[in-house]
Amino acid sequence: MSAAANKSDNKSVPSQKSTVILLFMIAADTTWRMFVPIIGGTALGVWADNTITDKPLATVIGIMVGIIIATLLVRQQLNRKLPNDK
Repeated sequence: MSAAANKSDNKSVPSQKSTVILLFMIAADTTWRMFVPIIGGTALGVWADNTITDKPLATVIGIMVGIIIATLLVRQQLNRKLPNDK
């Protein structure tokens, strides 16, 4: 087998490095989709509680809204990445 044949075979199979980079990118994409809404909702709730009232009601609502938004964003990502079974 010649060196040219080996090079063409390697191009059709993704390298291990590109697979690791792809997995890292997916993990990073999922991470921001989970933490940004939750941290943002919490920060907004804490700010509202400190500005308007002393009760932690706005913080709890902010956390709950952040969790709902994070769930919807991750679900959207999974639906886009996974092939349809239909």
